[in-house]
Amino acid sequence: MSAFRTARVTRLSLTDFRNHERLSLDVASTMVALVGANGAGKTNVLEAVSFLTAGRGLRRATLADIARTPGPGSWSVVATVELDGLETKLGTGLVEGASGRKVRIDGEDVRGSETLLDYVRVLWLVPAMDGLFTGPGSDRRRFLDRLTLSVDPGHGRRVSNFETALRQRNKLLEQGGTETFLTALEQQVAELGTAVSIARQETVDLLAQTVAEQKTQSQPFPHASLDLDGAFERDTAGMNAADREEHYRALLANGRARDRAAGRTLNGPHLSDLKVRHAAKDMPAALASTGEQKALLIGLILAHCELTAKVSGMTPLLLLDEVAAHLDPDRRAALFSKLVLLGGQVFMTGTDQSLFEALPAEAQILEIGSGEARQITPAPTS
Repeated sequence: MSAFRTARVTRLSLTDFRNHERLSLDVASTMVALVGANGAGKTNVLEAVSFLTAGRGLRRATLADIARTPGPGSWSVVATVELDGLETKLGTGLVEGASGRKVRIDGEDVRGSETLLDYVRVLWLVPAMDGLFTGPGSDRRRFLDRLTLSVDPGHGRRVSNFETALRQRNKLLEQGGTETFLTALEQQVAELGTAVSIARQETVDLLAQTVAEQKTQSQPFPHASLDLDGAFERDTAGMNAADREEHYRALLANGRARDRAAGRTLNGPHLSDLKVRHAAKDMPAALASTGEQKALLIGLILAHCELTAKVSGMTPLLLLDEVAAHLDPDRRAALFSKLVLLGGQVFMTGTDQSLFEALPAEAQILEIGSGEARQITPAPTS
């Protein structure tokens, strides 16, 4: 994947972020392993990196909760990112008393975090995602929206505006809003909801195509089959965007009494689900073993890395939290080899240096602890 542009973090500084009062990392490789005891703050470093892109970070935490305790109530993440031979300083954080996070590029304030997508795309796999296939549909929708955002930078804003419009409609129904206001708001809901659904479907189709292409390659992880499933998608299959919007608008108008009684909107893309199956076994991912689900999820993330590079022209930065510990040595080595082929920068965490014995010689291993990141000698390749 060397044909794609590669963004690389070369320096990372955290201030009052989670348990880190001050922490600076000089990053010298595209393969970086962070090791240390539980509670040292390895995952917090990954979370800091996840804020170098649009969205709420890998934990989806409220901004105030990220600030170190005890501390001033503010926090910051500053990174030097190298792209196309040029260095750019990306900064983000929370100013005490502010409601949203501030974003700066080379010291200049910018509006919104979507601008960060011009410099780096960030994907991640964390233990909290292990229950993705068995958890509620809302978790899979957020997962799909995160996948979509990396290939369509405007998707996050559309989803946010769609959810806001839905809440406003529900409130108007509860308070007895006028026909004029409801009609105007439902038109907005229909336009935004249709755009969200179409973007999600395009991502699912592209990802399914990428997975299909991988079947001809030697892959260490099983393939998944994907489908965006929901009443809205089934009812509007084959329609153009304008007809989908009109169909949704009519559903909203005709369903006011029902939705008012329920206290929520009972039809639309906000209820759709990402269906995932174990392709080789032709079974729902939710029915696969815990180990198979983990392997499916890893395979899906790796496929999405390839898709992101193809669509954006930029290899994404990948964050893998405690992934190596759940793999046997052979599959662990296969994962590392695949990550090298992907060509992007990867940050991994683990409690034991031995988990990273199969990393290439040029990889960097940093020990996190006591407010510092100390480079340690890479473990020899077995």
